[in-house]
Amino acid sequence: MRAKCAMYARVSTRDKQETMNQLAQLREFCQQQGWLVATEYIDHETGSVSTRAEFQKMLLHASQRKFDVLLFWALDRLTREGTLATLQYLERLTSYHVGYKSFTEPYLDSCGTFKDVVISLLATMAKQERIRMGERVRAGIAQARRAGKRLGRPPLAVLTAEDITKLRKERARTKVPFRTLAGKYGISVFTAHQLCTRNGR
Repeated sequence: MRAKCAMYARVSTRDKQETMNQLAQLREFCQQQGWLVATEYIDHETGSVSTRAEFQKMLLHASQRKFDVLLFWALDRLTREGTLATLQYLERLTSYHVGYKSFTEPYLDSCGTFKDVVISLLATMAKQERIRMGERVRAGIAQARRAGKRLGRPPLAVLTAEDITKLRKERARTKVPFRTLAGKYGISVFTAHQLCTRNGR
């Protein structure tokens, strides 16, 4: 049975001739491989965002196994969201048992002889990129702490018995919202509610 191929293209509306040339070459390549062109996804948006309509449709159809292999002109046509995001998309396709191939980058081919090597290498690269991102985040936090910056939520106040009495009286007298009391006394909304209820007394 012939493999079903989907083509993804992210193209410019300003150069229609180049767009048609790219798509024509992709279609011709599919025929040479003996693949059946199942569908074409074409976006006219920046590759730096994941909300591209056709891109999201392609991922959905991949998860539903509506095609066997995804063909794109070049990796930067697929996405420009950064190394980790790019690798994660390729990992997703692999998890859906969908192959992928870059027309202009012969080494980026999960359908060829070195399929297992390519997939293993990309998975390792994605893992290393996640580790590096984590290290950068931790380094940033450490630097902020050295600079004396407070991180995270501010600590909740510890109320005295007198404060609790004032809080309860204010609530009883004005029926002010618990959220307002929480902000005023530096406590959580839940704590303010508990202190003002019968069980909290």
